[in-house]
Amino acid sequence: MMRITVRIDDSYEQKIRTIQQRTQLNTTDIIKQAIDLMYEKAELSAKEKNRELLAKLAGIGHGPEDGSVNYKRYVAEYIDEKFDHR
Repeated sequence: MMRITVRIDDSYEQKIRTIQQRTQLNTTDIIKQAIDLMYEKAELSAKEKNRELLAKLAGIGHGPEDGSVNYKRYVAEYIDEKFDHR
């Protein structure tokens, strides 16, 4: 378990007290929930970046959409056309 000591100014102290009054949570639980919220936001941000990258990469390949499944057939057809093996 990690022990953390922080210094905050009066405005943050007041915010913590207000949260405590409204939620009945102690300072440790308030900080844990704040960290959880920031962590979730960071995770969502990373997922969004991945989605953007996938969107940019989508459609840049050439060839048939089923090429990853039927590549052997396409290679055989290419060889037959190239060397006229019919």
